[in-house]
Amino acid sequence: MEITDLAAQVRKETKKGPARRLRQRGFVPAIFYGGATENISLAVKSSDLLKLHKEKKDHAFIKLLIEDGDQKLEKLSLMKELQTQPLTGNFYHVDFYEVDMKKKLIFDVDLHFIGKSIGVENGGELQHIKRDVKVLCLPTDLPDHIDVDITPIEIGHSIKVKEIVLPEGLSHLDPPDAAVVSVAAVKVAKTASTGGSAEAASAAVPAKEEKKAK
Repeated sequence: MEITDLAAQVRKETKKGPARRLRQRGFVPAIFYGGATENISLAVKSSDLLKLHKEKKDHAFIKLLIEDGDQKLEKLSLMKELQTQPLTGNFYHVDFYEVDMKKKLIFDVDLHFIGKSIGVENGGELQHIKRDVKVLCLPTDLPDHIDVDITPIEIGHSIKVKEIVLPEGLSHLDPPDAAVVSVAAVKVAKTASTGGSAEAASAAVPAKEEKKAK
């Protein structure tokens, strides 16, 4: 379970004017909330959020290091929503949700496909339908990824959600019969009939020319 630190400051003013000035200074308005705590209005550096995004850690556990004057708080959280401005792509607002280590939460876990499918070996085409699965588990049980062996898949077959073996403590939330990965037959254009007619047409031309010569 990887945890990334993120510095944050409590903001006292929550109206549009102060929020706009925060953004102009390189900060992003934020809020921290959860079932066991009161909402806390925050400000975090846009550059810090950009770093998290580039390192693909914006979906990982985040320890908020909150400064409130002389007081300092630490809150374990997940980033629930990161809003961006449509035209510029700049970060506009971010929501952090408190993580209770003793409470199960819903997570999206990446799938790592390993092996080479029998169907692909026989000329089929591998098709990825889902690259992650939705699971329910305690934060401490959350894996970095789940391996899926695609070796047995033949052409026309697939692996379904219910066939993916989860580590202990995890349970599936996706529809059990939903396909995750499949192997399809490669479609080949039929050229034999058109090729034959073309050959017949080319053979007919000299025959006509020979008749005229006589």
